[in-house]
Amino acid sequence: MNIYVGNLSWQMTDEDLRNLFEQHGAVGSAKIVKDKVSGRSKGFGFVEMENDAEAQAAITALYDSEVMGRKIIVNESQPKQQGSGGGGFKKRGFGGGSGGGGGYKKGGYNRGNSGGGGFDRDY
Repeated sequence: MNIYVGNLSWQMTDEDLRNLFEQHGAVGSAKIVKDKVSGRSKGFGFVEMENDAEAQAAITALYDSEVMGRKIIVNESQPKQQGSGGGGFKKRGFGGGSGGGGGYKKGGYNRGNSGGGGFDRDY
């Protein structure tokens, strides 16, 4: 089971996170997410535990507990949702578009009744 752990202390290391969860069972991996540029912790991480019963016990025991001066949030990680965002400018070639009947869409701005994201301008 993959477990999300939030509100972590900035000083916490991957090893600290691993040790915290190993008290409740076998840990496959423990990783604190860090900023790519600065290398600083983003304040959350993920722990992978092989045994679901042990993982559930760890979630129950550690949720809202104080670790390094901060009350941490612990719950089962949900898969990242894909493609449900919409909105914003989407670079498209001519004629593709979603929902329309193909053909030329002036400037690639998706002017038709396509219903998805894009940059709609009716003038």
